[in-house]
Amino acid sequence: MSEREIIKEYSNGELTVVWKPKKCIHSGICVQTLPEVYDPNAKPWIKAENASTDALKSQIDLCPSGALSYYIKGENKQEQKTAMEGAKVEVIPNGPLIVQGELEVKLADGSQEAKKRSTAFCRCGASETKPYCDGTHNTIGFKD
Repeated sequence: MSEREIIKEYSNGELTVVWKPKKCIHSGICVQTLPEVYDPNAKPWIKAENASTDALKSQIDLCPSGALSYYIKGENKQEQKTAMEGAKVEVIPNGPLIVQGELEVKLADGSQEAKKRSTAFCRCGASETKPYCDGTHNTIGFKD
């Protein structure tokens, strides 16, 4: 029996933030970008009503793990554009390689996965979810 994925949703009335905790690598980009929305010490930790829909969309598009996504009230979830135009690559100091945009990832076993937003790739070699980052670089003290 497989473990059921936990999915939490938080709405500002127009946009609903979707959080998948198992995908989160705790990069802190959400907290740094919108501290009025994301407070890891509060319950609930996401207060979507504290920001505009545009501000939430911009921040969620920066999430390196894809743990955060969103949908707009009244729109079909599957029709919403979540991919960014073109690909951008950023090396996070002492952390993962972030690729933003639509891409196909061919895994070592030959399977393929479609990624439609930001994807964090492991650079430290210690991730349990290779080729993706799981935040282990923080616990092993990875440095560039």
